[in-house]
Amino acid sequence: MQQKKFVEPILKVIFLGGVGEIGKNMTALEFGEDIIIIDCGSTFPTSDTPGVDLIIPDPAYLLLNKDKIRGIVITHGHEDHIGSIPYFLKECNVPVFGTRLTLALIENKLREMHIDNAQLNVVQAGNTVSLGRAFKVEFVKVSHSIAGSCALSISTPVGTVFHTGDFKVDYTPIDGNMIDLQRIAEIGRQGVLLLLCESTNVERPGSSMSEATVGRSMRNIFNENKDRRLIIATFASNIHRLQQIIDLAAEFGRKVAFSGRSMINVAECAARIGELKMDRSQIIDIEKVKNVDDKDLVILTTGSQGEPMSALTRMAADEFSKVKLGYNDTVILSAHPIPGNERMVYSVINNIYRHGARVIYESLAELHVSGHACRDELSLMHALLKPQYFIPVHGEHRHLQKHAELAVAMGEMPSHIIITDIGDCVYVSHKTFKIGEQVASGSLLVDGLGVGDTDSSVLRDRKHLAEDGLLIAVICIDELSGTTSAIDITSRGFAYDKDGGDDFFDACRDAVARLLSGLDLRECDRNTLNNTIRKELKNYIFKKTRRSPMILPMVIDC
Repeated sequence: MQQKKFVEPILKVIFLGGVGEIGKNMTALEFGEDIIIIDCGSTFPTSDTPGVDLIIPDPAYLLLNKDKIRGIVITHGHEDHIGSIPYFLKECNVPVFGTRLTLALIENKLREMHIDNAQLNVVQAGNTVSLGRAFKVEFVKVSHSIAGSCALSISTPVGTVFHTGDFKVDYTPIDGNMIDLQRIAEIGRQGVLLLLCESTNVERPGSSMSEATVGRSMRNIFNENKDRRLIIATFASNIHRLQQIIDLAAEFGRKVAFSGRSMINVAECAARIGELKMDRSQIIDIEKVKNVDDKDLVILTTGSQGEPMSALTRMAADEFSKVKLGYNDTVILSAHPIPGNERMVYSVINNIYRHGARVIYESLAELHVSGHACRDELSLMHALLKPQYFIPVHGEHRHLQKHAELAVAMGEMPSHIIITDIGDCVYVSHKTFKIGEQVASGSLLVDGLGVGDTDSSVLRDRKHLAEDGLLIAVICIDELSGTTSAIDITSRGFAYDKDGGDDFFDACRDAVARLLSGLDLRECDRNTLNNTIRKELKNYIFKKTRRSPMILPMVIDC
């Protein structure tokens, strides 16, 4: 009798976002008939995606397997970890688990999108939830730049998977609750099959500074500007920084006003659940700041990244009616420019200076500390967990590669490390660690109410319009005679004034007229005719101007 071959159980780790990029984090674990999702984030559009509001992971694979999904576990409440939850829950209403602040921020998003049947489950560090028959998830306290951040220790039939989320090792946290290194070390002693660890700051040596460092710098600024109005721009989600500023304002006898939609929403949300503590009598509406003396006021505002529509950017451009900058203002940017935002940030700084105000930013004082672990902290995490296998996450490819090199330097085997791309599915067991089949993946573009309907051709046309402008040629054709009765050419974003614009457009009309004079317009297919006119105008305009506007011919039967 032939003995049956033993088939080893396999855990699938599926990467749908957050590898090879910073943003839109989304990872799924699949075992048998159970799937859990770790984070459900988004990222913001770039110059390559004009007109797009948001970029989210493509959940096609998960939607095909929605009956297997047992829940979404969220590490913390930053946009790159929660931003796509409303869009996913519209398609697949599964339970969501996270800490109080994380779920409060998610609830705000769901309310804005009129989703009222979500299954939100509040957990706290130390809690364990069972999801399906395959997974038990323990939430482990970590430090980060937002309250309620957790790592995840996930028990599976093949072993423990530890996902760090975003973390740092802060020995003097503002809320007094340190990262739970003792529990992390205990999990390491029990055995970790696979470590998924963030890689954002792997290129930075040493350790990240404590958030308390910012508090000391802020205290100096309050002392040195006792007779001036203070306007402080920072990330709205950094509750611990907001808490330090509010506490300092109370100590120095100043009122606090919140400015900017996200700042107001997050502050109200955090205060409601007790994460942000403040005396309500200390808070005033931004509409009433004109009635408060400069020395008695702090304005907490959005715009630390120079975002075009943020409150600080509008103040700097003198387009914010509620706050007018002047010589007695000190503006503090308590944030480091995200790579790519430097130009916008320094443009805002320059505009603030034009109003005569003082500006204090990171290169002048210690006004921001990272929420992400540097090399020494990453090394500590590896030393405590001692994983059998390792996959670096949360970073561009160079970050993932550097993190893999750090792991090898820590004694981990190169063959036990995999660098992944979006769409990769890694098979994991005690004897197996390899990339399996690719799954459907990519990015969906959110444009207004549309999700995924803005494709590469739409973006290509938008960039073409933005860079080269538009030329419209309207040709009226007499249905009876088949002759051209009128040709009208107009443009938007394209002008040619070398020899006079009218002369140039007259020449374009003549070029079209010459083309049409040789054709039997009654017999011509309209699509073919449009393409012929477009080609003729394109060649003529490029020859004369070395420019290539988008050309839109419109043939009308009169």
